[in-house]
Amino acid sequence: MTDTKTILIAQIFISGMMACLMTGFFSFLKLGPTLQWLQEWPSAFVVAWPVAFCLSLVVGPLAFRIAGRITR
Repeated sequence: MTDTKTILIAQIFISGMMACLMTGFFSFLKLGPTLQWLQEWPSAFVVAWPVAFCLSLVVGPLAFRIAGRITR
Protein backbone atom coordinates (compact mmCIF):
# COMPACT_ATOMS: atom_id res chain seq x y z
CA MET A 1 0.00 0.00 0.00
CA THR A 2 1.10 3.57 -0.61
CA ASP A 3 2.22 5.76 2.29
CA THR A 4 -0.22 8.15 3.99
CA LYS A 5 1.44 11.32 2.68
CA THR A 6 1.12 10.18 -0.93
CA ILE A 7 -2.50 9.14 -0.42
CA LEU A 8 -3.35 12.51 1.14
CA ILE A 9 -1.68 14.46 -1.68
CA ALA A 10 -3.41 12.28 -4.26
CA GLN A 11 -6.77 12.95 -2.57
CA ILE A 12 -6.11 16.70 -2.77
CA PHE A 13 -5.47 16.44 -6.51
CA ILE A 14 -8.32 14.00 -7.19
CA SER A 15 -10.88 16.03 -5.24
CA GLY A 16 -9.70 19.27 -6.87
CA MET A 17 -9.92 17.87 -10.37
CA MET A 18 -13.31 16.30 -9.76
CA ALA A 19 -14.71 19.46 -8.14
CA CYS A 20 -13.44 21.54 -11.05
CA LEU A 21 -14.87 19.23 -13.70
CA MET A 22 -18.19 18.62 -11.97
CA THR A 23 -18.91 22.25 -11.10
CA GLY A 24 -17.85 23.31 -14.58
CA PHE A 25 -19.99 20.68 -16.28
CA PHE A 26 -23.15 21.18 -14.26
CA SER A 27 -22.99 24.96 -14.20
CA PHE A 28 -22.45 24.84 -17.99
CA LEU A 29 -25.56 22.67 -18.34
CA LYS A 30 -27.54 25.14 -16.25
CA LEU A 31 -26.24 28.43 -17.67
CA GLY A 32 -24.79 27.53 -21.07
CA PRO A 33 -21.65 29.06 -22.58
CA THR A 34 -22.26 32.53 -21.17
CA LEU A 35 -20.36 35.18 -19.27
CA GLN A 36 -22.51 34.35 -16.24
CA TRP A 37 -21.27 30.75 -16.42
CA LEU A 38 -17.66 31.93 -16.37
CA GLN A 39 -18.41 34.17 -13.40
CA GLU A 40 -20.29 31.52 -11.40
CA TRP A 41 -17.97 28.57 -11.98
CA PRO A 42 -15.02 29.73 -9.82
CA SER A 43 -17.18 30.42 -6.76
CA ALA A 44 -18.91 27.04 -7.14
CA PHE A 45 -15.50 25.38 -7.38
CA VAL A 46 -14.18 27.13 -4.25
CA VAL A 47 -17.15 25.82 -2.27
CA ALA A 48 -17.11 22.33 -3.82
CA TRP A 49 -13.40 21.52 -3.46
CA PRO A 50 -13.20 21.38 0.37
CA VAL A 51 -16.44 19.40 0.47
CA ALA A 52 -15.14 16.99 -2.18
CA PHE A 53 -11.85 16.61 -0.30
CA CYS A 54 -13.53 15.78 3.02
CA LEU A 55 -15.89 13.33 1.37
CA SER A 56 -13.05 11.69 -0.58
CA LEU A 57 -11.24 10.95 2.68
CA VAL A 58 -14.24 8.84 3.71
CA VAL A 59 -15.30 7.43 0.36
CA GLY A 60 -11.79 6.72 -0.99
CA PRO A 61 -10.80 4.04 1.53
CA LEU A 62 -14.27 2.50 1.31
CA ALA A 63 -14.03 2.33 -2.48
CA PHE A 64 -10.60 0.65 -2.28
CA ARG A 65 -11.93 -1.92 0.22
CA ILE A 66 -14.90 -2.72 -2.03
CA ALA A 67 -12.66 -2.95 -5.11
CA GLY A 68 -10.25 -5.20 -3.22
CA ARG A 69 -13.06 -7.56 -2.24
CA ILE A 70 -14.36 -7.69 -5.80
CA THR A 71 -10.95 -8.42 -7.32
CA ARG A 72 -9.88 -11.10 -4.84
